[in-house]
Amino acid sequence: MGKLFYIMGKSASGKDTLYRILAGDQILGLRLVVPYTTRPIRQGEREGEAYHFVDKSRLDEMTAQGRVIEARCYHTVHGDWYYFTADDGQIDLSGNDYLMIGTLESYEKTREYLGKEKVVPVYVEVEDGERLQRALNRERIQKEPKYHEMCRRFLADAGDFSDEQLERLEISRRFCNDTMEKCLAEIRGFILSEKASDI
Repeated sequence: MGKLFYIMGKSASGKDTLYRILAGDQILGLRLVVPYTTRPIRQGEREGEAYHFVDKSRLDEMTAQGRVIEARCYHTVHGDWYYFTADDGQIDLSGNDYLMIGTLESYEKTREYLGKEKVVPVYVEVEDGERLQRALNRERIQKEPKYHEMCRRFLADAGDFSDEQLERLEISRRFCNDTMEKCLAEIRGFILSEKASDI
């Protein structure tokens, strides 16, 4: 039986970089699950790479069919944009292992849908002061820094990824990303050991 390794972490924890590196690791051989969104495709994006781009009616249709694993709605100045994962044939845990990245809420919904024993959490953390400094450094180099939004995300993470929430979902293993190389090595070793346990 295959497993789905689900990467999570607060903003500026380095989870996106870790995800990209792990996704390209041929030794791990993890397949990716392409999520869906109803937001418009942006310049430089391609259908089926980062996302499948669909309209709201397609989301409603898949929801009615019971094929939506998890969904989130973001209220933007352009209207409501939905992001969701669907049971569309991409995931075959009978013999393949997968990699996903998302929020604690999406992890919980995915685990409920696929089964607790099939979805493995990979929680990445960084000390809050260091994480805030990284977020600030990242925002400063943007063409139009959005410090207010950066602070909002930072504060929201405190509740979304509280110790109580992590404990409720039985996430006890945490990977400290003080240095990328060390954290990456620990996650790779963990994934390889989890894969080996199924052989």
